[in-house]
Amino acid sequence: MTNDSQTLNKTFNSSINVSKIEYPVTFKFKIGTFGNDFIVTDATGRTIAFVRQKLFKLKEAIMIYSDESKTELLYQIKADRWIDFNANYAFSDGNDLALGSVGRKGMKSLWKASYQIFDEGKNLEFNIREENPWTKVFDALLAEVPFLGIFTGYFFHPKYTVADSQGALVARLSKESSFFGRKFRLDKLEEIETSESERIILGLMMMVLLERRRG
Repeated sequence: MTNDSQTLNKTFNSSINVSKIEYPVTFKFKIGTFGNDFIVTDATGRTIAFVRQKLFKLKEAIMIYSDESKTELLYQIKADRWIDFNANYAFSDGNDLALGSVGRKGMKSLWKASYQIFDEGKNLEFNIREENPWTKVFDALLAEVPFLGIFTGYFFHPKYTVADSQGALVARLSKESSFFGRKFRLDKLEEIETSESERIILGLMMMVLLERRRG
């Protein structure tokens, strides 16, 4: 039995305590690992979650634990189809209760990252948009330059805004300067409901993994 299977057998009816999160929240990718694991902490340095992407899966499978021990499964994010640009990614808690989903916004995401977050009833709640796609392009180009490429984390910082269905900005995710690995900062711009905050965090976790693959 694998470690992940053992963990699933220890599932609890728990989730991130969104009401106690102190912003800004940080997503920090682990360095020196084969996968895309990253740790999520709040402004106090408290670990909120440990995100693990299962490798070599035809369908994306993301496991979100309370910490790096992986003994408490909080959420799962699963694709609704095999590797596909138009896949939708469903959120569920540790007991497989549906919470919502996130997906790319069609052809618009080919150039400028654009995603939509839906609630458990498949109603559109939020739009995620990349502020300046050229930033990502220059970041990728610099990474190919000998020697200078190792400093790419200090020059270009892609940013993504989260807006509600009326267009009001509620949060922003920004890549931060980092010599090793990658680090993103999530700032809350407006007060939002607990369940909505939960879906925003889960949606941005998935988006970061998908955009990291694109470069």
